[in-house]
Amino acid sequence: MMANQAPVPANNGMLDDDTFERDLKEMLEDGPALNDMSSPVQGGNVTAQNKPAMNNPPPIYRAQDDSAHLPTRLPQSDIPRSQSMNIPPVSRDIPLSGSQTNGAGANGDFNPKQPLTQQAASKIDLLKTWSINTYKCTKQMLSERLGKGSRTVDLELEAQIEVLRDTQKKYANILRLARALTNHFYHVVQTQRGLGEAFTELSQKSPELQDEFTYNAETQKNLTKNGETLLGAMNFFTSTVNTLCNKTMEDTLSTVKQYEQARLEYDAYRTDVEALNLGPRDSTNIPKIEEANKKFAGCKSKFDRLREDVSVKLKFLEENKVKVMHKQLLLFHNAIAAYFSGNQTALEETLKQFNIKLRGGNMDGPSWIEQ
Repeated sequence: MMANQAPVPANNGMLDDDTFERDLKEMLEDGPALNDMSSPVQGGNVTAQNKPAMNNPPPIYRAQDDSAHLPTRLPQSDIPRSQSMNIPPVSRDIPLSGSQTNGAGANGDFNPKQPLTQQAASKIDLLKTWSINTYKCTKQMLSERLGKGSRTVDLELEAQIEVLRDTQKKYANILRLARALTNHFYHVVQTQRGLGEAFTELSQKSPELQDEFTYNAETQKNLTKNGETLLGAMNFFTSTVNTLCNKTMEDTLSTVKQYEQARLEYDAYRTDVEALNLGPRDSTNIPKIEEANKKFAGCKSKFDRLREDVSVKLKFLEENKVKVMHKQLLLFHNAIAAYFSGNQTALEETLKQFNIKLRGGNMDGPSWIEQ
């Protein structure tokens, strides 16, 4: 096959090169000046200073076959589009991290979150307000105890509060004694139950004393039954007195404590306002006086509201106490009198009158008695 190919003359190739080079120079001379042309390279502009000189372009060889043309575009790459290089322009700022960063600004500076800042500021304000209020109240309390400060006194309300506290102490003493009586009587009933069982056993083993043991066993069983009924009435009495003393009265006294705290705050801010009013009314003190009057008005409103609440609760407590204790004292008297008089029917009627139901196994004893 090498022998069949015709050799290409060397002179013909040199002529073609000279002709092509001459035509190229003429085209460049007819076109625009190279100094005015610029082409963007990766987002930047190539100026005439950094453009390479093209006075002597490299030789370009023309293909022998006229049908063959140079490619007008680059061939398709096998690299997927998603993996192709996406280089941003040189003049654009490239962030060091993603746009969704926690607490980072556009320049990489750390900016704390606004909600956290607001929460911290709110807690600091609450702590500041609490500290100032505590200081003022402590100062007022010490002044009152040392006899240097004045306090607001409602003589009628203070007397009612003192009566309530004394009443609670006395009712607590009644509750303690009633629980002790119930506990002791529970053991008495337990002893009577054991004694009746012992009499019953001996009546079966001693024929000569069978009648006597049987009589005593029946008596102890009746006493045990009536004792269980009386224990039910006593448990109901102590439970009701406990509710009245440790829940109803305690709830009213809790409101009284809030009232006394509000009274202390009221007097503390009242003293503060009086001291500011005695000073000069200049541009420095006027804002302080206005702020003190505003806080004093709030304390006064709270004080008046709690004073009204205490008055209402004391009134309803007195009415409730009379109603409840009238019923409980009547129950306690009738049950005790019926038991010790041996009137079993009257004892049972007393429990029915007050809707008291004996639970099964009443002789197991209430758990609160043994505490």
